[in-house]
Amino acid sequence: MKSICGVEGVTATGIKEGRYGLALVRAEGEAAGVFTSNLMKAPPIRLMQERVRDGRLSAVMVNSGCANAYTGQRGYEDALSMAEIGAKALRVPAGEVGVASTGVIGRYLDLPLIRDQCGRIASRLERSEQAEVLAARAIMTTDLTEKHALVQREGFAVGGICKGSGMIAPNMGTMIALIYTDAAVPAPLLQKELRTAAGRTFNRVVVDGDMSTNDIALCTATGRAGKVDAKEFTVALEECCRMLAVQIAADGEGATRLLEVTVTGAPAEEDASTVARTVVASPLVKTAVYGADPNWGRVIAAAGRAGVDFDPDHVNLWMGDGTARIPLVSDGAIVVDLAKAKALMQGKKVVFFLDLASGKAEATAWGCDLTEKYVEINGRYTT
Repeated sequence: MKSICGVEGVTATGIKEGRYGLALVRAEGEAAGVFTSNLMKAPPIRLMQERVRDGRLSAVMVNSGCANAYTGQRGYEDALSMAEIGAKALRVPAGEVGVASTGVIGRYLDLPLIRDQCGRIASRLERSEQAEVLAARAIMTTDLTEKHALVQREGFAVGGICKGSGMIAPNMGTMIALIYTDAAVPAPLLQKELRTAAGRTFNRVVVDGDMSTNDIALCTATGRAGKVDAKEFTVALEECCRMLAVQIAADGEGATRLLEVTVTGAPAEEDASTVARTVVASPLVKTAVYGADPNWGRVIAAAGRAGVDFDPDHVNLWMGDGTARIPLVSDGAIVVDLAKAKALMQGKKVVFFLDLASGKAEATAWGCDLTEKYVEINGRYTT
């Protein structure tokens, strides 16, 4: 097992036919969710904001190919119908079925197709690696790779699958994520911990700066492992979310390199996060990473417009590839060796370490380079 089926009490399956897919996950327990802050929330998001307040889910179903976004009252009713289709097939209460959609905005769900797909796969739910692969593939849109994560601790586990490649920007959720744990965690605490974990992981991923209408992360605790140490669960949940977040960044539309920015020496964690996100979101930084151009000035310039107070004449900046790193700026002085820096940018990962020398807080954000392929993908997304 490499993700959700490594958690006790979780079974899954999925189907993908062309651009249209459906994933089913059965897991009963306490539930929590975090959602996009886009004003134009898709009907499935509005429905799930209501259902998560009850703090319990028995199953989740996700369709790909149609976002069911900007579809008005019909879209909301379709989301309810989709949950009812899943409830009937899985024999669980309709009010305890979570739904999520991803794909093209402004198109209505093909409910007959969803009913047909659900009817064909509902009996195939199982706890296996093959099942979680089918579920992960079913929710992919422009993703090139499945995204799985499993964190195992003594006596309990946290696992998740997600999709996300484009229309990725901070402010929860930046994707669709289904996360499960067999730890017994009350819904109010689960909601608090999921929000914190998302803030430190999913909300620090920037692929293109566009925030989706359908972003959602759901977490269900089956309780099969009983009560666990609260602090240990907090760390495990954040680690699982971070693993998924990094995979989203690495699989950004058209991406060739993962971009990681760690900011230290900030007055507060939120300040460090703001600077890190601003740097990874910068088109100039992204294109420099794509071209293997060690343009340290773009990193400093992006940090300077983040709205965080620090002294640019005393910052320190390093660059690396995840294993080695070299200095670019030391106490405000340029010390870069351009040839060595360029050589470090030839791999699949580019890391910047920026010390603001203005405090003790730190944060990391993730993104990717910006390539011609991104324009190609999004220039004809609906056609």
